[in-house]
Amino acid sequence: MQRLQSLDPSDASAKSAELLGEIVERRGSVGPMVSAMAHSPALLQGYLDFSRAMKRVKLPRALGEKISLALQEWIGCALCLQAHTRAARAAGLSDNDIALARQGTSTDRREAALIAYAVQVLAEPSSLGDEDIAELREHGWSDQIIADTVGLVSLNLLTGSFNLVAGLEPTPAEQSTKEKHDHVG
Repeated sequence: MQRLQSLDPSDASAKSAELLGEIVERRGSVGPMVSAMAHSPALLQGYLDFSRAMKRVKLPRALGEKISLALQEWIGCALCLQAHTRAARAAGLSDNDIALARQGTSTDRREAALIAYAVQVLAEPSSLGDEDIAELREHGWSDQIIADTVGLVSLNLLTGSFNLVAGLEPTPAEQSTKEKHDHVG
């Protein structure tokens, strides 16, 4: 059950109404997550800016989706899992790739190391040490990718946590027709 109500631009504060209006102009509509975030203009602005910035990371799209699937499986956000499963398929991932990603791994050892690192950043960041970063470098991951992954973890934590707090879940109709999720970019 939705706990934070979605706001129409006409019901939102001036700043949130402005942000929602810009999204409607670009995309035609505002999804439930973004319209519920409109209760906090600061959160909405921060989410939109962060989401757009994370579109510029150097991670290949398919790998980014694998990481997001692993993270959302851990966080437990069904709405985000649905969105990232759809995005993973659009990025060319197979059902097996998606299933492995949701388990926090990949058939590619290099990718598996980065996915495991992302889950560790989410679940136990204080447990990361020099050897963890050295292992990532041994797999060929640059400091930029290591840093970008922290950003991707943070964005997934934000969206997954918000959806869970707000009580946003896929509706049965969305689950069957796979309607578009409202992660904005």
